[in-house]
Amino acid sequence: MKSFMANPQTVERKWYLVDASGQTLGRLASEVAAVLRGKNKPTFTPHVDTGDFVIIINADKVKVTGKKAEQKVYKTYSGYVGGLKEIPYKVMLDTKPEEILHLAIKGMLPKNAIGRQMITKLRVYKGAEHDHIAQQPEVLVFNK
Repeated sequence: MKSFMANPQTVERKWYLVDASGQTLGRLASEVAAVLRGKNKPTFTPHVDTGDFVIIINADKVKVTGKKAEQKVYKTYSGYVGGLKEIPYKVMLDTKPEEILHLAIKGMLPKNAIGRQMITKLRVYKGAEHDHIAQQPEVLVFNK
C-alpha cells in the first residue's frame, strides 16, 4: 500500500473562527499554527500547504502569564545605524493587538516559502466583528 501524498489540487480548505478572549497567547498561537499548517488533518503532507483558514476575533482580550505584560518587548531593526525600535507589550496591546497574535503565530510556522504562504490564511481582528460571514466559518474551541 502506498502512502498518501497530498498535492495543491486535492486540498480541501475550511474556515475556522477562534475567540481569543481569555486565552493564553502562546498556547493559542501554537494551536492556530497547527491548524494553519494542516497538522490537524489526516492528509498532512510536510511539503504541501494543507492547512485551513483561521479567523481570530477579540485579539485585544488575549492574556499573558507571569510578568510578560511588564517585561515583554517587541523589537524591529531596519538595518541602519540607530534603526532599532523597541515597543513594550502594553503599548502594542493598546495600539496594535492584532499584531501580537500575528507575530506569535508567524514565529511558529516554517521559515520558508510554504510558511509565508500559510500565514496569508490567517485573519486577526481586534473586536468581535469580522468580514468573513460569507465563508461560514466553523467555531473552533481548543482545550484549556
